[in-house]
Amino acid sequence: MSSNCEIEVNKIKIGVVGAGSWGTALANLLAKKGFKTDFWVFEEEVKKQIEEEHENKVFLPGFTLSENLVPTNDIARVASDKDFVLIVVPSHIMRNVAGQISGLLSEKTIVASASKGIENGTHLTMSGILAEVLPEVPADHLAVLSGPSFAKEVAAEVPTAVTVASPNSDTAGFLQHVFSTPYFRAYTSEDMLGVELGGAVKNVIALSAGIVDGLGLGLNTRAALITRGLAEIRRLGIKMGANPRTFSGLSGVGDLLLTCTGDLSRNHTVGKKIGEGKKLDEILSEMRMVAEGVKTAKSVYNLSMKIGVDMPICHEIYRLLYEDLSPQIAVTRLMTRDLKEEIDSI
Repeated sequence: MSSNCEIEVNKIKIGVVGAGSWGTALANLLAKKGFKTDFWVFEEEVKKQIEEEHENKVFLPGFTLSENLVPTNDIARVASDKDFVLIVVPSHIMRNVAGQISGLLSEKTIVASASKGIENGTHLTMSGILAEVLPEVPADHLAVLSGPSFAKEVAAEVPTAVTVASPNSDTAGFLQHVFSTPYFRAYTSEDMLGVELGGAVKNVIALSAGIVDGLGLGLNTRAALITRGLAEIRRLGIKMGANPRTFSGLSGVGDLLLTCTGDLSRNHTVGKKIGEGKKLDEILSEMRMVAEGVKTAKSVYNLSMKIGVDMPICHEIYRLLYEDLSPQIAVTRLMTRDLKEEIDSI
């Protein structure tokens, strides 16, 4: 396998685990490219829709799915005898789902996550969970995909750029060629941790950006929050050993800007409703899809406290979500903190 390899679609066996909006968009991208793609779908109704109508009306309505996409409720079929398995499930069920395919993969299988989050309790990123639950997969066959990419826009073939990261450059290069199309451009990185941290923590910052918009505080406020949010992401990443340059890229500032400003962002939407006065439980009860920032906020708060990283925006979001702090007080607390220099010494 080489980063300069030519991809022969008829010879590569792919399985995609997870049929939410993002999983469906990526699986369909691969299927439209010509890969015969086995697709694990949890809901029977979604499986039938894809089989009979070539559409996922629950999670990605309005898009015709490729006939190369083969839906099934049998996760073993999707994971077994594959060259590449892509897992796209909510971060809080990653451990459980990965456990269901443990033992079905060979040491030659490449496994990638396109999920964004940090696990509560363990504070592991998704690749960390996969490394722990799938010991049969070598570390250099693990990868992640992240970047500014709304599922609906990828499904609509809007020009999009993402990052594929793996500690092994050949693995990253292979996946770069697997995913890239004239409308979906993949860059490579060896900083898997940095790419994952950017993708996870930006969801927490997006909640705060939504709150700012819900409060009607204006564009100055939102721009300041995004910029200082990026500083918090970078600060955490450096403390954990990530490359600081990663946070200037697609999986850092790129994904942060998209999620903090785009109307398709679930995290921004949740934050906006909180800013407008709705309670979190009420908001989440009305949603079928997951806003990852809600659970990640708890992980980021506990992790940053544990390792001693100053993340005031993320800390206020945690208190707002889990300690019933009011949005107005959170803003005041942030604006009246001790004055300091802008640029960190690290």
